[in-house]
Amino acid sequence: MFAALLLLVPSPAAAKDYYTYTAPDGTVMLTDSPTHDQFERWWSDTIPGEYLPTGVPMPRLDRITNLDSYDAWFLASGAEEGLPAELLKAVAVAESRMNPKAVSHAGARGLMQLLPSTGRAMGVTDLHDPAQSIQGGAAYLAKQVARFGGYERALAAYNAGPGNVEKYGGVPPFEETRTYVARVMGLYEHFRDNRRVTR
Repeated sequence: MFAALLLLVPSPAAAKDYYTYTAPDGTVMLTDSPTHDQFERWWSDTIPGEYLPTGVPMPRLDRITNLDSYDAWFLASGAEEGLPAELLKAVAVAESRMNPKAVSHAGARGLMQLLPSTGRAMGVTDLHDPAQSIQGGAAYLAKQVARFGGYERALAAYNAGPGNVEKYGGVPPFEETRTYVARVMGLYEHFRDNRRVTR
């Protein structure tokens, strides 16, 4: 099975090109070192001159063919956990490019890129099942919001672990995490203001 890098990338000023490739078995590989010409650029594949509200270059969302396929689950899980559906959708886009078969080098899986241990703790029995992944990711993110009192710190905990947020008293000073938070928050604001999640 293909391994994949988590979508943790440097700040836009020093951004690497990250690439995605879907293997014949459906597994998604995300990497900064493509090994053949079937890889496509992901975060560097942006719309020239367009930016998310946080200043991050606007990714080509139009190339995600299933971008709206899971909206009903984002709405349901968001309502259950007290989170905006648009925020959950933003996490899924940043984490897996909306591919339920995505696998990271660390073993995180599915739309919301849950580690098996996190998935079990959130009651997920199939990390690649979109509904379970969204519900588990929503439950875990809601837990971090309750713990840290805000979306940015909660997203930092989702990305870098709650221990690092505790250690640094906020978003850790890791370029990867700061860029991740900016990307998810930018996508959240974009969806909230321009492309609301609907059934």
